[in-house]
Amino acid sequence: MASIIYPVRSVPTDSIQLTVRKAAMRDIHPLLKLINGYASEGIMLPRTEFEMSENIRDFSVAYAGPQLLGCGALHYYTPTSGEVRSLAVDPNIKARGIGKRVVEALEKEALENELHAIFAFTYVPEFFRRLGFQEVERGELPLKVWKDCLRCPKFHCCDEIAVVKPLRPDFVLQTDTETDANLIQLPHLKPTL
Repeated sequence: MASIIYPVRSVPTDSIQLTVRKAAMRDIHPLLKLINGYASEGIMLPRTEFEMSENIRDFSVAYAGPQLLGCGALHYYTPTSGEVRSLAVDPNIKARGIGKRVVEALEKEALENELHAIFAFTYVPEFFRRLGFQEVERGELPLKVWKDCLRCPKFHCCDEIAVVKPLRPDFVLQTDTETDANLIQLPHLKPTL
């Protein structure tokens, strides 16, 4: 995937250009700093250098010169669906279109790989709604996505919202229980009061 260069309109200087590209191994340490900064606030799952090395091909990054401004990953779960995850923007420059540009790059990648839909778990459903996602019950998503939930400290009182974006007009959300009746269905988790 080639780099896509966007002007960053709201950054103080007009000379900054935003480049969105696939991540490389050299991006691991800046990615860890950004993602784990949010993880320390309980907003994202923490990542290790080993995990990032294993999954670097999933990531796209947004840079202005040498500075990492944002990132996101497209993680494939089924032959027809993938999760937008680890979406993060430098907290000093939020609400300037960087997250949108990263999601657009991930969606383009999903389309190039003929996925039928992309989904995400988020605390900011309004952001995803503006990009064409719709809210769904988390139990409607493929069971495979729950493997990451098992290590989350909020597993028993999850407060993230599931969103899906169909990429094809004939998309129908199909749960794993419809494709394999032998799977054990996880419970629908609700926040505890």
